[in-house]
Amino acid sequence: MQVLEGKVGIHNSLMNDFLLEYYNNITYSVEILAAVTGLVLYKKYKLTAAKYFIWFLVYLSVCDFLNSYVHYIYNDGFLSFLKDTVFIWNYWWTTLYWNILAIIFFAFYYYKILSKKTFKTIVKFSGYGFLLFSIVYVIINWDAYFVSFFPIISIFGALIIFLCTVFYFIEILESDMILTFYKSINFYISAAIFIWWLIITPLVFYDVYNSNKDWNFIFLKWQIYLLANIVMYSTFTFALIWCRPQKD
Repeated sequence: MQVLEGKVGIHNSLMNDFLLEYYNNITYSVEILAAVTGLVLYKKYKLTAAKYFIWFLVYLSVCDFLNSYVHYIYNDGFLSFLKDTVFIWNYWWTTLYWNILAIIFFAFYYYKILSKKTFKTIVKFSGYGFLLFSIVYVIINWDAYFVSFFPIISIFGALIIFLCTVFYFIEILESDMILTFYKSINFYISAAIFIWWLIITPLVFYDVYNSNKDWNFIFLKWQIYLLANIVMYSTFTFALIWCRPQKD
């Protein structure tokens, strides 16, 4: 038993070292691969709503790259002048471009691809409500905006994602699309983001542990995020290559 525990400990140590060294690189790689694939195949989708999704992938790649600015603040980096400012952490940027604006994009996207007027109206006003709530909440908690994430915004955003994807799946089941759903890029987008938010949302409740006091949880969280990101962006890449464009 002692030998087994020792092997497990070594395995965990190697995995942790791997995550520290390559987590960002792997995430950037699968993300950029999806964006580049979209740009290469842009003509294929330029007459469909999927063109907006391709630009969204480019947007995410750029924003994630900018998110790494914090690495150039320490050790006399060229952004060291930010060391004594609120921008020393990137919580504010991640909250803005991902937790808020990414949700707004998906509300916009599903408004474009949904057919039922009732569904479109619900998604539209849910998106407006989310945006208004997020702006007001950030203003009220302005100081915290720069030093932490807001679980309530993340959870509200997840509800918007679930709402959009469930509406889309209902439309598939109630139409002839059920016969060719596997050829639609919107199906793969919906499945990928539904699964990603379903996996990641529970972790929001444990963000309080995201400190140096519990590195075991942090590494576990990184493993889950890494796997979820690889699956999601790989699905996007596959869908862009495999699917047939369709007018929405």
